[in-house]
Amino acid sequence: MHILLTRPLDDSSEMILKFQSLGHKVSHLPLLNIEKISYDQINFNDLGGIIFTSANAIKFLDLKKIDKKIFCFCVGNATEKKARSLGFQNTITAEGNVSNLKELILQNYETNNNGLLYVSGEKIFTDLDQQLLREGYNIKRIINYRVKHNYRFDENFLKELKKNLPDIVYIYSQNSAHSFLNFIKSQQLEDQWLNTNLMCMGEKTSSILNEIKWKKIFLFNSGEEEFLLYKI
Repeated sequence: MHILLTRPLDDSSEMILKFQSLGHKVSHLPLLNIEKISYDQINFNDLGGIIFTSANAIKFLDLKKIDKKIFCFCVGNATEKKARSLGFQNTITAEGNVSNLKELILQNYETNNNGLLYVSGEKIFTDLDQQLLREGYNIKRIINYRVKHNYRFDENFLKELKKNLPDIVYIYSQNSAHSFLNFIKSQQLEDQWLNTNLMCMGEKTSSILNEIKWKKIFLFNSGEEEFLLYKI
């Protein structure tokens, strides 16, 4: 099968090699660019827990002074994998969405514990920190990266992609979904996806692309990419 991956190369390289090893053709269309943002110095001594809703938040955080034994709440498997690779020992993982993550925090962390730090990108779709504040938590949010849409693609790559559209596309976030929809419209490909299966992380992500007609839409959590191949 022909598979299109859409995350930045750093986040896609493992899956590219995995799918290629299974005999699939893989194309890479990086829809987003990730940029680091400077943030104020943090006193980590007062923290009892840290919250990550993206692996990018971990990638751009200075971890030298953080006690890796504190509670580490992660939105999904990919984020947890990144956290564990950098030494966090006490990780608690949701099923790929912020609503589940909030429930896990409510179930596993008392409001009278030490403060929580929420590390995120500039643009978020759910105000998790404000929701937890209303629940009585002492929580601070820092922003350490921003997402920018990629509008420049290699012309030869685009020509080849249009000749041979993928059997499967993986979309991992609402940002990516908006960017992919813009790409489809800018390339005048709105009616060309009837033979393509769309794989989306979460219903909100898939809803953004509902105006395009797909062969079928599947929802998945991070880590289930290969498993989805056997459902087609």
